[in-house]
Amino acid sequence: MSSPLRNSPQSILTMLRWLLLLIPLALVVGSLNALFLYLLEWASDTRALKPYLLYFLPLAGVLVVFIYRRFGKNAEAGNNLIIDEIHQPGAGIPARMAPLVLLSTVVTHLFGGSAGREGTAVQIGGACSAAYGRFFKLSGHDYQILLSAGVAAGFAALFSTPLAATVFALEVLAVGRIRFDSVIPALFAAILADLVCTAWGTPHTQYKVDFLEHVMLFHHLVHVDLLLLGKVLLASIAFGIAGFLFGETTFIFKDLFKHTLKNPYLIAVVGGLIVIAIVSLIGHQDYVGLGVNAYREGGVSIISAFSEGGAEWYSWILKLLLTAITLAAGFKGGEVTPLFFIGATLGNFLAWVMGAPVDLFAALGFIAVFAAATNTPLACTIMGVELFGSEHLLYFAVACFVAYFFSGHTGIYSSQRIAVPKSSNLATHEATLGEIRAANSRFVAWLNKRTQQK
Repeated sequence: MSSPLRNSPQSILTMLRWLLLLIPLALVVGSLNALFLYLLEWASDTRALKPYLLYFLPLAGVLVVFIYRRFGKNAEAGNNLIIDEIHQPGAGIPARMAPLVLLSTVVTHLFGGSAGREGTAVQIGGACSAAYGRFFKLSGHDYQILLSAGVAAGFAALFSTPLAATVFALEVLAVGRIRFDSVIPALFAAILADLVCTAWGTPHTQYKVDFLEHVMLFHHLVHVDLLLLGKVLLASIAFGIAGFLFGETTFIFKDLFKHTLKNPYLIAVVGGLIVIAIVSLIGHQDYVGLGVNAYREGGVSIISAFSEGGAEWYSWILKLLLTAITLAAGFKGGEVTPLFFIGATLGNFLAWVMGAPVDLFAALGFIAVFAAATNTPLACTIMGVELFGSEHLLYFAVACFVAYFFSGHTGIYSSQRIAVPKSSNLATHEATLGEIRAANSRFVAWLNKRTQQK
């Protein structure tokens, strides 16, 4: 049996090696994400001041498609390319992915696409770490670890949640399994990138849950309200279904556009026109862009969802629909911030229905819908603590894990693999979510049948 003391010098040297390797990477990733956040804030403010920019969204879509077709190479695959490369290095992640996704995401938000920002941050981290690994001629296991560290760095810099970012980078690779072999480098990268991004003065949204509970049972103070826990359980099922609907709706629109319109430029134009039509019918632009802050009096946003009357019952549906169309049409950004919006506004509505604390349920929806759509319940539970405090950790965990279970074997990352199925009726291990969906989707089967008949 080897002694821990005997292995300590080697372990210390390994940690120092990774720390020295990751400092320059974190500096670059943190700085690029700081630049990205400033540009994104400029784009959002500019669109709010000039709402007519929305009507140029189809042209912006054509520009994004042209950029990727002309310069993108395999960068079009986005987050799925990074996940595939961590699982099985070989395809390669081009360094151009970072500037391309940064530019195209800013264009998407400037002209009113409904998208997020997490995809951009993760791709910046993945592209930088891949280029860094090639420069230092890292290969095999070290290269895979470096890519996970890059994902953690990008996520942490964007949301200022280094612990959640670390777990996310390890948990997102496969459903039901976490690879702890990358945990130390990922943690180092996440902490350092967050520090760098924050040091640039980058604004991060602050959230607050004021609800406090003091529950007595048989004249004794207890730590959980059973009635409230029951409400959380019911809401969590709804959060899981919402996460499922988001992923499936996005893929349905992608399949529909691909089989009917086919031409990527035409898809971008039609997708942009559909967004414009829906927004025109709504009468305001609350449901495009990031949606973190409201840009009109009484507008709906993630922040407003934490207050009574801060969202309509249908707010989450409109955001889900507009984001699915935007991403399916080829615009760039991410899904996570829209998932925050969907979850927070759905939580606001469910709190009203159940007579529950609005701010707590908005926070639960915020993290639980994200957990359901990405199959990362542990990372999202930790994110709840980092964003909202530890007072309601139990409810955070219940919401995230129940939502994760009820979302089924679906998710927004088609390259995720099934390591441990959520239910015993799925015998396929190590299949990707994309493969499972392609094999089981009746909609895809119907589209393929129609295509063959033509």
